[in-house]
Amino acid sequence: MPRSFDLSADYHGTVEQVHSAFSDEQYWLARLEDSGADIATLDSLVIAGDGTVTVTTTQTLRSDRLPAMVTQFHPRDLEIVRAERWNPVNGGVAHAEVSGAVPGAPVSLLGTAVLAPRDAGSRLKFTAAVEVNIPLVGGKLEGFIGGKLADLVAAEQRFTTVWIVENA
Repeated sequence: MPRSFDLSADYHGTVEQVHSAFSDEQYWLARLEDSGADIATLDSLVIAGDGTVTVTTTQTLRSDRLPAMVTQFHPRDLEIVRAERWNPVNGGVAHAEVSGAVPGAPVSLLGTAVLAPRDAGSRLKFTAAVEVNIPLVGGKLEGFIGGKLADLVAAEQRFTTVWIVENA
């Protein structure tokens, strides 16, 4: 059974500024370089005429950097494919669908995000369901992934805030 996580992050930039960053190839290349992954690629970035942004990335962590709990079930390098589809800003708010997968492993993530105005910036609210289909230990791995997901959302918020300031 999937485990749900509700996360949030506050940005100093407006919804429009954050969405604009998500539409910028240089933003994604810099964000991936800063991600801490051993290999990180921007697989696709498509900006539709209506402002919808669809991005797919792949991040790889070498197996020698993974905790034993992970390598016990996935002894190879860990490749994480992530897709985000950000709808255009409408009424000051942007919505997204997010998915993640580990090819060759029974791991998936499905989520939704809402980026809305907040006092001096904006707030991202992210709800994700993580599922690891491994009997007996799947729940423990889901909890581990959820903790890492919280760290990731915070790191991406910090990166995006700096990016907006430096590229405004």
